[in-house]
Amino acid sequence: MTEVTRKWFTVAEVAEMLGYGVSKTKMLVATGQLRSLKDGHHRRVLLVWVDEYVARRAEDALV
Repeated sequence: MTEVTRKWFTVAEVAEMLGYGVSKTKMLVATGQLRSLKDGHHRRVLLVWVDEYVARRAEDALV
């Protein structure tokens, strides 16, 4: 049986991944700090975009 790897996640799922609340995650999306795309009436976030956000935050913490 083939295992399917998910390509994108909801804002709520990303909030859980990051340990943030949904409101904070929505704010990150609204301000463009976390990239997303609109799929119908929903926002979706690619895992690579979550990784990019985390990398930027880590880099900022080192400065």
